Amino acid sequence: MKIKFITLLFTLAAALAAQSAFAEKADREKPMNVEADSLKHDDQQQLTTFTGKVLMTKGTLVLKAARMEVKQDKQGNQVAKLWADPGERIFFRQKREGLDEYTEGEAETAVYNSQADTLTLTQRAELRLIRGALVADRIQGQQILVNNTTEVFMVDGKPSGTGSPTG
Repeated sequence: MKIKFITLLFTLAAALAAQSAFAEKADREKPMNVEADSLKHDDQQQLTTFTGKVLMTKGTLVLKAARMEVKQDKQGNQVAKLWADPGERIFFRQKREGLDEYTEGEAETAVYNSQADTLTLTQRAELRLIRGALVADRIQGQQILVNNTTEVFMVDGKPSGTGSPTG
């Protein structure tokens, strides 16, 4: 039993190491572009709320959601919070650095932090590695944190909060 457990850990570690080259590095410097059915901007709070068929792109990063709130600080760093319609999931896709591969995923909510270059997928979260037209790897959990700066991702299978767009 102990040998099987060690083999499982080794296999998991090898699979995670294969995922080490994440997002296109140039994406971090690209502008954030957003399309949506409507938007509301609060200049004093530096908060913009997009609703209805939200499509956000930043280089090769694509995020689709029902609602997105973007808060920007004085340095131009942005934090985007995204929500799906009830029963649905947001979608993201991003090209991997130097490879003809994509990382894509889905979740009920997501938070993208441009300064930290992280994407956190929460509730019914799924992360997939796409090679050509094939799903080469798939990970599921309640929360998946993708850190493009450190090229590390973490998965938590424990149930989390409600994911409602209250904050």
